[in-house]
Amino acid sequence: MSSPSSKEVSAQRSDFGLRLSNSMAKYGPLCVGIDPHRKLLTDWGYNVDALGAELYAMRMLQAANGRAAAVKFQSSMFERYGSKGFAALERVLYAARQMGVITIVDCLHGGLPTTISAIADAYFKPGSPLLADAITLLPYYGARSLGGVINDALNNGRGVFVASLTSNQEGASLQTAIRQAGEYKGKTVAYGIAGTAQKFNKGIDGMGSVGLIIGATIGQWINDSGVDPARFTGPILSPGYGWQGAEMDDLKTVFKGTKGNVLVTVSRSIATHGPDIAKLTEATASVARDIRQSLTEAQNESSDEEPGGGNE
Repeated sequence: MSSPSSKEVSAQRSDFGLRLSNSMAKYGPLCVGIDPHRKLLTDWGYNVDALGAELYAMRMLQAANGRAAAVKFQSSMFERYGSKGFAALERVLYAARQMGVITIVDCLHGGLPTTISAIADAYFKPGSPLLADAITLLPYYGARSLGGVINDALNNGRGVFVASLTSNQEGASLQTAIRQAGEYKGKTVAYGIAGTAQKFNKGIDGMGSVGLIIGATIGQWINDSGVDPARFTGPILSPGYGWQGAEMDDLKTVFKGTKGNVLVTVSRSIATHGPDIAKLTEATASVARDIRQSLTEAQNESSDEEPGGGNE
């Protein structure tokens, strides 16, 4: 067999970004978080075990299908049940693939290149039981340590989201710390992470496949980071809306000037309406409308800050 051409390789490496962009254009910028918390399982009348988590996930997936651009599974909430939990996650990922729903596994892995390469086999290798469209990554072994698993994702038509500005308040002191050496010396940690991620999206026509995680609750300190989401060309996964306190105005503040690449994840604000499927679908559609409106308004605003975010 002949080797793929450079054009074919480029198309494969941009496949996730294209598929996600098309899904966002069709269904809006909502990602439904599927997080089977113990309390939610109890509230829904399910057992707090692997079967309960699977039943919960299947119902949330049904509500999201055709109403959200993607779904995000919190892997730790399946992992707590051991092998039965992983088997449940495998089955709901399979169900999502059969529905054609874009899947993100929120596993927040990070590590040395020699160890994190196994993650690529788990989530990106064709035929893997845990096959997903994208996963989340932690860059605190150094953002460049993720290069191998990122390339494995892209070469398989998949994507990643790298944590840059997370929604937890205690993250601010680390993420806005000034780097003392290296390529981004004098810039913040978050800026360097964004810059490293953006390099993988360079030259892509449209939205790239390497994304960032930027919380919707960080409006009060985003300027301290030097990161300008409006200049990032990959997808931005944004937690924090709804249950964690962010509102429509926060989305407009943090993501002003962005260009349709922000995917807002919402979990408990939707799940509290379950397990009734009609109420879940209604809540999903309502949240999707609110988020679309907020981000449309944000896109129409120009950023007044100096450009940043590693898009140099």
